[in-house]
Amino acid sequence: MLQRVRDIQWKKYTPLIFMLVFPFLGMMYKWTNRSDQDVSSLVTSIDQAIPFIKYFSLPYSIWIFYIYVCLVYFFRKDVNVYFRALLTYIVCALVCYMIYSVFQTTVPRPALTGNDPFTRLMEYIYNRDQPFNCFPSIHCFSSYMVMRMLWTSQFRNKWNMILITGMSSLIILSTLFVKQHVILDAVSGILLVEIVVPIIVLGERLVKVSRARQNRSYEA
Repeated sequence: MLQRVRDIQWKKYTPLIFMLVFPFLGMMYKWTNRSDQDVSSLVTSIDQAIPFIKYFSLPYSIWIFYIYVCLVYFFRKDVNVYFRALLTYIVCALVCYMIYSVFQTTVPRPALTGNDPFTRLMEYIYNRDQPFNCFPSIHCFSSYMVMRMLWTSQFRNKWNMILITGMSSLIILSTLFVKQHVILDAVSGILLVEIVVPIIVLGERLVKVSRARQNRSYEA
């Protein structure tokens, strides 16, 4: 058993260390999750018509663990997709924090009744997270991001497309049904990814071109 542990090539797992950025991003989130400024509401009539469904608290609550699993899966399949996904998350999260610091929004929460497991889970979610930091939605941008990364990867197949697309879509919908976000929060999160990803891809291409030129100059 010990020999098997020694035989593992630990160096190849070094890139996973970069996931330690998540606790620091979490601290930044808590720092911005307050109402010491004017708070706006982006609730529309459509949002008001969307019912509160406590059962969606389950997919909503496992969101961050789902993102971790997707990142590790990307790392195992293609380290370049892993780095692109992680960098996209970091950039999008930082943009969200900057927006929260100057434009804070909130979503009205329903009164919770009952003592069943799903109601208790909703109570935990509401108690743990203040009703701010809504626009854009971090749940939505990150869930859409892993879905988009898979769509453009070389390792996509029928089953991972079904699992990741289905789970990401469920989490995005859950943000609306548990009244943590409104439609504009979700849409803005998706648009944020669509803005950031092309910029990151362009940056990757510029780095490759720069390295190719350096290699040619060394060979000359």
